[in-house]
Amino acid sequence: MSVRVRRIYEPPEPDDGLRVLVDRLWPRGLAKDAARVDEWPKELTPSSELRTWYHGGGSYEEFRSRYEQELEAPEAAELLDRLRKSVRKGPVTLLTASKKAEESHAHVLAELLRD
Repeated sequence: MSVRVRRIYEPPEPDDGLRVLVDRLWPRGLAKDAARVDEWPKELTPSSELRTWYHGGGSYEEFRSRYEQELEAPEAAELLDRLRKSVRKGPVTLLTASKKAEESHAHVLAELLRD
């Protein structure tokens, strides 16, 4: 199983496999055709309230806990399961505009998909 997190602004690479944008909002200044996004499951992204709380100074540990709770909602859980099936078939690259991917929801998703 191969799951990795990359910034959406980095050029696509041949070994990216399925490219999944995991941000709720489209990244600024990026043309959709240049991004080469295969899927954009907005229901897997943190809620606007959680995102605002985290960017307002919330801790990563608490954010992670709250985000994992949000992922238990039926629609999000179904999408997460579908993405797990994709990971079993080949490489998946989670794309985010976050400058700190290691402290983002994309990192949380990657870890959940690797389990």
